[in-house]
Amino acid sequence: MSLLTDLTGQGLAFLSSLFIFMVGLVVLFIIFLFISDIFQKKDAIRRNYPVIGRFRDLFSTLGEFFRQYFFAMDREEMPFNRAEREWVNKSSRAIDNTMAFGSTKNISPPGTPLFINCPFPTLDEHATLSPAVLIGPYCREPYEATSLIHISGMSFGAISKPAVQALSKGAKLAGCWMNTGEGGLSPYHLEGGCDLVFQIGTAKYGVRAADGKLDDNKLREIARLPQLKMFEIKMSQGAKPGKGGILPGKKVTAEVAKIRGIETGQDSVSPNRHPEVSNIKELLGFVQHVREVTGKPTGFKVVIGSDGWLKQMCEEIQQCSVECAPDFITIDSCDGGTGAAPMPLMDDVGLPIKETLPMVVDILSLYGLRERIRIIASGKLITPSGVAWALCSGADFITSARGFMFSLGCIQAMKCNKNTCPTGITTHDKNLQKGLNVEEKSVRVKNFVAKIHYGVGLIAHSCGVKHPRELSRHHCRIVQTNGKSVALDVLYPELETLEKYKVRVNNNL
Repeated sequence: MSLLTDLTGQGLAFLSSLFIFMVGLVVLFIIFLFISDIFQKKDAIRRNYPVIGRFRDLFSTLGEFFRQYFFAMDREEMPFNRAEREWVNKSSRAIDNTMAFGSTKNISPPGTPLFINCPFPTLDEHATLSPAVLIGPYCREPYEATSLIHISGMSFGAISKPAVQALSKGAKLAGCWMNTGEGGLSPYHLEGGCDLVFQIGTAKYGVRAADGKLDDNKLREIARLPQLKMFEIKMSQGAKPGKGGILPGKKVTAEVAKIRGIETGQDSVSPNRHPEVSNIKELLGFVQHVREVTGKPTGFKVVIGSDGWLKQMCEEIQQCSVECAPDFITIDSCDGGTGAAPMPLMDDVGLPIKETLPMVVDILSLYGLRERIRIIASGKLITPSGVAWALCSGADFITSARGFMFSLGCIQAMKCNKNTCPTGITTHDKNLQKGLNVEEKSVRVKNFVAKIHYGVGLIAHSCGVKHPRELSRHHCRIVQTNGKSVALDVLYPELETLEKYKVRVNNNL
């Protein structure tokens, strides 16, 4: 009996020791993962949330199976679905983003663009690079840009220091420009050495006089920087047309406040329009003034509602000569993004880019100004098909903010206005920013731009043209409510030439 007791006691002791040993191994393994996650630089989530952050990849992988039964499919989420986000993620990481079995995209909804393949596509050896496009031919310092896609306005303050640094360095590597956003020029925009577009918001941050008006001396000083290539006057933004920029006070750090010229910790709310611009003549005059002071191409960014003011602007330009025209117009879509905006404006005001881009191109063509004024399209165009559609519709360039945020590692957590962004992109929390490695993310920015060019090139060559800038409206069809598609050039036919327009006007007099 005593022997059995001894054996039982020894067994329990062994099991107890084994359990303690296994627990110790688990603890050591967790510590190892914790240290590994903190010091690695490729995954911001794991660096900011060591060990726990690993479950995101596990759940994302398992989600491929669970979504079939319980969760949204790849194409069902908003504002960007999983398929779009995954395409950018894989492209920016330079890993395989080909598909198997068949497309999950529903091509039946009205408005879906379909590209018309040629029976004799362009051979690879006959393909060419897209030529550079000149902006501002009447400026003292015109600007030539080659890239199809560029970084849209994201202010320092709305996004973090490492995010600005990564975008700046990535833009230099990719050969695209970076828009400063309305928050002014920070030293981090300049670090990467990329071409910059300075955005003049309604609050004039960075070029603001004491009375809130434009300070020509500050404007002239910024224009002397060789990296500053263009100036964009922000009239309105897609997510909040009729409302100025909004930066919550919790994101207005001492550094952000110094650059903007405002108080630390106070909400930064810009006026809903430029006080000195209340009609077409004043708009053109403001553009001319900025261009004269800086010597560089100047245009404006706007969300299109009605088209009457555009026609009025074109008529005014015809009277004062083409030199007084803006050098470019950036058209933002009503479904554009932002860090913070009122829901009524974000949901219900403005027109989408799919309607307004062809409209603006046709109006400028009607008045003979299409080659004078360059068109920049913005608004959820983050995949090759979106960029190709914009080129078919008549855009010269495409800009994106959220596409580049995804390339930095954005997971669409929808926390941009809370200062709690888990990837460090839209937060000033140093503990969260440390997960965003500037060098690694800048390469991802470059890869994203390269994959956009490659993908748009595939579509262009399939359509039988040598490079994407040769895409035209007859290369694209739009699905209608009856299920059939109609060619884009039928939906938006080429308008009369300027000469025919003048004849018609004269006959009506």
